[in-house]
Amino acid sequence: MSAGQHVPVMLREVIAALAPRDGAYYIDGTFGGGGYATAILEAADCRVLGIDRDPDAIARGQALVQRFAGRLTLSLGEFSHMDALSGPSDGIVLDLGVSSFQFDTPARGFSFRTDGPLDMRMSKGEGPSAADVVNGAPEAELVRIFREFGEERHAPRIARAIVADRAVKPFERTGELAEMIARVARSRERSKHPATRVFQALRIYVNGELDELENALDQSLARLAPCGRLAVISFHSLEDRMVKQFMRRHASPDPVYAGLPFVPAHAAPKLKLVGKRVTAGESEIERNPRARSARLRVAERNPVDLAA
Repeated sequence: MSAGQHVPVMLREVIAALAPRDGAYYIDGTFGGGGYATAILEAADCRVLGIDRDPDAIARGQALVQRFAGRLTLSLGEFSHMDALSGPSDGIVLDLGVSSFQFDTPARGFSFRTDGPLDMRMSKGEGPSAADVVNGAPEAELVRIFREFGEERHAPRIARAIVADRAVKPFERTGELAEMIARVARSRERSKHPATRVFQALRIYVNGELDELENALDQSLARLAPCGRLAVISFHSLEDRMVKQFMRRHASPDPVYAGLPFVPAHAAPKLKLVGKRVTAGESEIERNPRARSARLRVAERNPVDLAA
């Protein structure tokens, strides 16, 4: 995969799950390079709303807006605000990974594999950068961030080293931080760079990704039309756990009514699970190594909130 090339993960499986149909309306909540939106629009004579918080993604997508004249609309913003952007949707896809364009652009600062400014903001220039966090957060807060969002077992050691080094010279580049982490900590997995979990944690923290996801899942449930489907692709255990728990919770009756012979409509399941968790096949992983950690979960909105 060349730098800047966008490769949608499990595209075939996502389109099969959404089953686009003529006249329907879909939301691609993480537009990125437009791979899912394009496939949906090619599969049926339907309409798609693409949402992305990255202005670069919206700018790149204008060529697709022209190509699918009148059928593709793009909106700059966070997918947690989709309630203000759309009406009922027949299908929603959320790809929670960093887009190939962001990851492969050193100036965005998402990757430790190519040196760039320590930034990581998906909304360019908005809010504190990763450098602001690394150079300004107290040691205890850094430990919390690395543990909570990166599940990094060496969090105290890494945080301590950051505080010591930044007192001499602030961290400005991804390469500087990655080299320091490799010096003081070893990865649990040979195939992973020692900085992987810390970079993940910083990205999640800087962009408020877990709060965004929680809100977006709630918004998706509210936006889905009867029999509409929600397809979510996650790339690490924290996200996948949230998606799994959300779908299971709404696929079950309100536990307050457990054991009772009648469950009122408002407490009935709102979703039904569609199949089991799906992972990428070996051939796709060979073509796109980033698919290795991807997990797809699908749920369908019940036609009505059915009483059990």
